[in-house]
Amino acid sequence: RFLMTNKLYDPRAIGAYSEKRDPNLAYIAYSQGQCDDELLRLTSENGMFKPQARYLIKRRDLGLWSKALVGDDQHPLNQSHRRQLIDQIVSYSLPEADDPEEVSVCVKAFMGANLPSELIELLERIILEPTPFSNNNNLQNLLILTAVKVDPSRVADYIERLGNFDAPDIAEICLNNGLHEEAFNIYKRFEVNTSAIGVLIDHVGSLDRAYEYAERCDQPEVWSCLGKAQLNGLRIKEAIDSYIRADDPSNYAEVIEVATHAGKFDDLVRFLTMARKKVREPMIETELLFAYAKTERLSDMEDLLRGPNIAQVQKVGDRCYDEGLFEAARLLFQSASNWARLASTLVRLGDYQSAVDCGRKANSTVVWKDVNSACIAEKEFRLAQICGLHLIVHAEELEPLIRLYESGGHIDELCALIENGLSLERAHMGMFTELAILYCKYRPEQIMDHLKLYWSRVNIPKVIRACENAHLWPELVFLYVHYDEFDNAAQTIISHSADAWEHASFKDIIVKVSNVELYYKALRFYLKEQPLLLNDLLNAMMPRIDHTRVVSMFLKSDNIPLVSKYLVAAQASNNKAVNEAYNDLLIEEEDYVGLRNSIDNHDNFDAIGLAQRLEKHELLEFRRIAAHLYNQAKRWRQSLALSKKDKLYKDAMTTARVSESTEIAEDLLRYFVESGNPSCFSACLFTCYDLVRSDVVMELAWRHGLTNEAMPYFINLVREYQTKVDTLTTELSDLKSKVERSAGGAPGMPAPSVGQNQLLGPAGFGGRLMIAHSGSPAPAAPGTFMPGQQGGMAPPNGNPPPFGFQ
Repeated sequence: RFLMTNKLYDPRAIGAYSEKRDPNLAYIAYSQGQCDDELLRLTSENGMFKPQARYLIKRRDLGLWSKALVGDDQHPLNQSHRRQLIDQIVSYSLPEADDPEEVSVCVKAFMGANLPSELIELLERIILEPTPFSNNNNLQNLLILTAVKVDPSRVADYIERLGNFDAPDIAEICLNNGLHEEAFNIYKRFEVNTSAIGVLIDHVGSLDRAYEYAERCDQPEVWSCLGKAQLNGLRIKEAIDSYIRADDPSNYAEVIEVATHAGKFDDLVRFLTMARKKVREPMIETELLFAYAKTERLSDMEDLLRGPNIAQVQKVGDRCYDEGLFEAARLLFQSASNWARLASTLVRLGDYQSAVDCGRKANSTVVWKDVNSACIAEKEFRLAQICGLHLIVHAEELEPLIRLYESGGHIDELCALIENGLSLERAHMGMFTELAILYCKYRPEQIMDHLKLYWSRVNIPKVIRACENAHLWPELVFLYVHYDEFDNAAQTIISHSADAWEHASFKDIIVKVSNVELYYKALRFYLKEQPLLLNDLLNAMMPRIDHTRVVSMFLKSDNIPLVSKYLVAAQASNNKAVNEAYNDLLIEEEDYVGLRNSIDNHDNFDAIGLAQRLEKHELLEFRRIAAHLYNQAKRWRQSLALSKKDKLYKDAMTTARVSESTEIAEDLLRYFVESGNPSCFSACLFTCYDLVRSDVVMELAWRHGLTNEAMPYFINLVREYQTKVDTLTTELSDLKSKVERSAGGAPGMPAPSVGQNQLLGPAGFGGRLMIAHSGSPAPAAPGTFMPGQQGGMAPPNGNPPPFGFQ
């Protein structure tokens, strides 16, 4: 008692002193001074576990509890000591406690020391035996939770014996730990029926037990949970029965989906009939209509349609149509006044006339297309044409319609349809084009007439391809011409001349082509197949062809005579190749007249080469032409030699005169003198009168006794000379009078001198005549003849004058 009541001592000193003498006194001293470590050591060493347990409970220090239950460096854990301590706590010390804090700290200490089994023992002693804490909610929760983790077999017993725990939370924890039956018992005991059946459904997985539980409870919400579970388990009939007993349409969307997918439309009708009474939803009434259709309850469907409803009738009709429920679809589309779909439905039912009537009301391309295809399949071509006339006015529908008719081999009906459509106001290019293509494929005898009438309204490139595929060459040429593809037209005619060639049209086409190579290809074509028409073709192409190339082409093929008329016409361009080719042709034909005209009128050719060829020709006229060519080339001596050789003296005199060369003319005179041809000598004097020199003429005539032949020349020369003298005298008189008149105003002044006047006479007789102002002759220039001068004319080169002029 002294130690317990007296506070004025050192508990450690007293305790240490009393340990060997009386451990109980030491315990009292240590406990009074709260010497925890010393007390734990003392009680453990002396087996005083009951006082130790009481001290720990009263002390309420978690740290001290940890040292006792777990140990530390100063107090190593002794399993035997801990077991004895726990037994004392469970058996005696804690049941004696009446302070909730002491119990709470003790429980926390056990939990902190991770002693779940010992904790269960502790809690069972506190809760299951009559104690102040038997109905403590937290302790009951802790007992069950600890058992869930440590010894699940005890949980069911605890649930039966305890009644003050948090049932929902504990049940949830049991579920999380796999204790499904325990969780079900908790919900069942506390009458949380929806959760209880949820455990049976979701965790136990027994729909039969769930059904039995629902039968026992017979609550709508329980039936709803069961119905959903049965629906998820595809027990569709049972699920619908459960929903009906629950009078719950809330899950109608899922019920509809599952039942529809499973084809349970009879059961679905029962559910939707119940749901329609509870909920006004479009989906419910819509699916009810479809279920009626699937179960062939058409009378019920009509009753529903006649009454007020919010069903999506059109949607149901489409579904019925897609699934082949055409009678039901007819009722639905008729109710919705959807004539388009009604027409398609009537087609499926085989009522084609009614379908066409509905098509008129719908006036839809899709409807006409559907009805048309059905009528074609049933060979109702009259009705099909009615539908087709509404389709072909739409360009995008024309080709599919044609393929449909063609696939069935109904060509005549197709042509009749499009022909009737050409007169419509909405007729378009595609109709004319496709009809042309059909004619190409199946009625080639009609295509040309069609093109001539409607070529401006067809798609020409498309029809061109069709004509190519059908080998309709005249029609192809016709299209190329009207499409301004003249190159292709000409090429087609050349490639397929047996069918497509016609001379007049080919001429019109060939002059419009842009590829000049086609001109020469056309010429080769005509040379091969129509040679007699070559000249006509060449005349048509003349402004655009290369004459040199054309001539070269015909020269290589040795067919120049075929194009003689062309050569005559082409000479207007004075082309060298044309001229030479035509000249060669004339030589070959020995047409000297034509050759002379060609040479005179067209000078662009190799004159010297031609002359060299002609001078060896066997015909005289061609040799004359050679001389003529030499004249044009101013090769006078070659021309003279050729004329002399052929004794063409007139041509020789003409050449000399044209040459305007005194030397050549005098050489020709000497040739005539030497050859003893006095008549040609006289003719040459007349022809070359202006070229020959009179002294040369006089000498030749005197030496060779040709005075009589030269006399006409001299007579003419004297007469000309006299005329010139008379003219000069008159001019001098006039000039003298003018000078005297002008000098009369200034007497004594010398008269101005008169300049020299030249008198040009025939070459060789005098050269000039110089007359002075006083009338006396001026000094004569060398070689100039002056009247009265002795010795005649002095030669300009200093040589002695000819004989007889000394």
